[in-house]
Amino acid sequence: MLLSMTGFGEARLQEERWTVSVEIRTVNNRHLKLSAKISDPYGALEPDLERLVRETIRRGTVQVVLRIDRPRRVEDYRLNVVALTSYRDQLDALQGNSSVSTPLSALLVLPGVVEERKPSTDDPHQDWPALSGVISQALVKLQLARAEEGKAMANELLVLGKAVATHLDQIVTRGPEVVAAYQKRLIERVQSLVEGQGVTIEPKDLIREVAILSERADIAEEIVRLRAHLAQYIDVIHEPESAGRKLEFVVQEMGRETNTIGSKANDVEISRCVVEIKGLLEKIRELIQNVE
Repeated sequence: MLLSMTGFGEARLQEERWTVSVEIRTVNNRHLKLSAKISDPYGALEPDLERLVRETIRRGTVQVVLRIDRPRRVEDYRLNVVALTSYRDQLDALQGNSSVSTPLSALLVLPGVVEERKPSTDDPHQDWPALSGVISQALVKLQLARAEEGKAMANELLVLGKAVATHLDQIVTRGPEVVAAYQKRLIERVQSLVEGQGVTIEPKDLIREVAILSERADIAEEIVRLRAHLAQYIDVIHEPESAGRKLEFVVQEMGRETNTIGSKANDVEISRCVVEIKGLLEKIRELIQNVE
């Protein structure tokens, strides 16, 4: 089953003590690359997050946004009396004997007057079991989206593979005719040259030499190998696990055999089929760049 490297998944958990939301986006990449944005003070959980992602995703650029919002509580804040007194005394000194005093509310917004308290006992790793459950839910949704797109890609790849097979069948039909025509042209050309020079040549020697030259234009082996690669290509698409890299290798080998057929078979019809196959292989390459 093919998996697309492009997808999106999200999950959310809302409880009295917090609200957790996870968004995961993936795009294609030859390797696995993780980019994470995590709310403070949970940045220390990034290694745990990466291990969890690697259990599901093997290739691609993965962007994870993990937001943790906690409701504000009275005990989360503390008034810094020392800072407040210092601000007030300095302002009173500047104002002198003025009867106008600075409102307390104006002093509260000054830096350091109101401090946010963070319990020293808080350990982000203690919350990891709950957070990992939400992340796993987002990964499940991501995988479903990637599998759905992968299914559509597999269908298109199979259609392109059938088109390659159709053109290959045309080459197979044309191949023996090309070899026979090549042999005939060689014999006629050699006989013409020999007769022009007044030299005679034994028929068996002529046939042997023509056979050697004709063998160089024979594309039977390349056709067999291309058929084998095409069969492997279809097998890889139907494998239980997505195998984008294996597909890349198989298509590369298909391209190599196609190029050899085009260079050996000096025939217009075969050349036309070769061009068509190359175009199809290029479309296949573009698709499998997004296969995990």
